[in-house]
Amino acid sequence: MTTPCLVIKDMTLAYGDLIIQQNLNFIINRSDIFIIMGASGCGKSTLLMSLIGLVRPAKGDVLYGEESLWQAEPETRQHILRRTGVLFQSGALLSSMTLFENVALPITEHTHLNVEHTRQLVAYKLALVGLAGFEDYYPAELSGGMQKRAGLARAMALDPEILFFDEPSAGLDPVSAKLMDDLIRSLRDHLGATIVMVTHELDSIFAIGNNSVFLDTETKTMIATGSPKQLLAESKDPKVIRFLTRDKTDNQQKDDPKIKQGNTYEQAS
Repeated sequence: MTTPCLVIKDMTLAYGDLIIQQNLNFIINRSDIFIIMGASGCGKSTLLMSLIGLVRPAKGDVLYGEESLWQAEPETRQHILRRTGVLFQSGALLSSMTLFENVALPITEHTHLNVEHTRQLVAYKLALVGLAGFEDYYPAELSGGMQKRAGLARAMALDPEILFFDEPSAGLDPVSAKLMDDLIRSLRDHLGATIVMVTHELDSIFAIGNNSVFLDTETKTMIATGSPKQLLAESKDPKVIRFLTRDKTDNQQKDDPKIKQGNTYEQAS
């Protein structure tokens, strides 16, 4: 039985009179790896920012369980968002600080742990992302993939129930991208976290996504929701198929068993 974690209700996103997306209604269930997908410019990142309290919707709301995010008072909203962690596309590490100092920031700001307990917790979080022993390194001394993993360690610092990712594989080589996918899946499986991810990377979408919403640029609304593999196999919408096959929409390719059954992407479910 699925349990709703986030409920998006009648949401419209706009900048002034410019509608970005409208009539958004979907549910993110607990322990989902939920993919927000669609063509460039459709409003994926704007939706993500609304889910984490950075962009107020023109209409509608986000429910965290039964708590309203946008109808809440600012203090209550901040309390709700304490249950989340965010990894932005750049990793958003502070270059003048070591990894220890970066990961320790939310811990020292929001808890009363002493220095030794903070050091132990930071070491644990870095070990979870494969960076044990890197506490004294600066971001500039790390590869792009390592910087993103360090950013993830910071996002996990307060044991969030929900983790948000904005293009986590962007700029990574295939090996690092797969390592990030494996890490995200591990967080879901072993820590029970719910994952919400903006990405256009097909390998990631099919390898780890179990639920999704597809945002359309032309109609400015959602036109599909569900498992990416199921959408590939069953959707009749040419925009969805074109995105999921990157314009390979002729009948031969769509009926190809390797595509239909997801062999190329059947690395994990």
